[in-house]
Amino acid sequence: MKKKILFLPLFRMQSGHHQVAEALMDMLKKHSNGITYKKIDLISYTNTSLEKIIVNSYLTWIRYAPETYNLAYKNLFYVHTPKERIFKWYQQLFMNKLEQLIAEEKPDLIVCTHGFPSYLLSQLKMKGKCSTPVINVYTDYFINNVWGSEGIDAHFLPSQEVKEKLMSKRQIPKQTMMVTGIPVHEEITKNARVQRNTARPKILISGGNSGLGGILNLGDELKNSTDFDYLVLCGNNSKLYEEIETWNLPHIKPLPYISSRSEMNKLYEEVDAIVTKPGGVTISEALRKRLPIFVHSRLPGQEEINLQYLKQQGLVFKLNQKKPFEKQLLGILKDQKKMKKWNTSIEAYHKEIELEKPEGIVEVMKLILSLNQNGTPSYLARQPKLLYS
Repeated sequence: MKKKILFLPLFRMQSGHHQVAEALMDMLKKHSNGITYKKIDLISYTNTSLEKIIVNSYLTWIRYAPETYNLAYKNLFYVHTPKERIFKWYQQLFMNKLEQLIAEEKPDLIVCTHGFPSYLLSQLKMKGKCSTPVINVYTDYFINNVWGSEGIDAHFLPSQEVKEKLMSKRQIPKQTMMVTGIPVHEEITKNARVQRNTARPKILISGGNSGLGGILNLGDELKNSTDFDYLVLCGNNSKLYEEIETWNLPHIKPLPYISSRSEMNKLYEEVDAIVTKPGGVTISEALRKRLPIFVHSRLPGQEEINLQYLKQQGLVFKLNQKKPFEKQLLGILKDQKKMKKWNTSIEAYHKEIELEKPEGIVEVMKLILSLNQNGTPSYLARQPKLLYS
């Protein structure tokens, strides 16, 4: 009988939570047999109208009152841990629905790419209402306080720093934690980029998918560029795409939503640097490609905290919105000392990753499928070192 893995993001809205789930599902498809998988977003499963209300409220809040969202996010989910109080009024509804979902789907393994399903599953496991093994796969460079830890069988972590925090603050057993980085699709290859000797470097600009990336704020500077050619990823933002098309400039090319990861891989290899927001998946892809990363804007909440970590580790360059955009790009890319320091940081980041190859990640998921009856990952407990070889 085929084993079944259930992937749980939270919303239907396309995000890093979905991209990570899809990357892992494609790895399973390519590197395993006899495993089926399904992705279900919990809020839509619970109530599609509620899902629309929550997503629209979130987008409106971060668009029109970003600072209050940032403050609320940090206080509620990052600094403090009042989960029980925050979730009390609707927790039972979602727990009942999650129990129903598990009964319907009968998964042999559950993979959470969002903290809220993980929190609910942890609660169910502690109450003896769920015996299915669970993996947390984190999609940011920090772990907020929503994620469940008790009863969770394995953790795919973004960094050694997060691993150490989980060991010290939540007493999570070391053998259940693997530093994978934020998983990206295996078609985003680790091949070294070819150094291009062109007079005008190519810059990829990303972050326009939700219309919140601040790309048009750079409009005049991009139009008058004398040093770079630009490829602008517009995602599903048709207004942004149409606006840039009306400029009709040979050095600026808008690109629509690209669903193919192999196409994105080619695009990464075609450019000399990327300007993006500090979203987990895009940053993780750019780090794998060893692309210099410039952050021009960020969304409040998760991206703000991601940026703090990435700057601290020397993995990205934060641009000052009050200073000339191109002058900053040139100043950094042509500064050998800064680029050498960045290269050192990139190498240190890659050395931290314990489990990066798709075959290894799939093997761990397959091993966890073979949990023994008392809920301990028996193979992992006996052979933790094999995970990192």
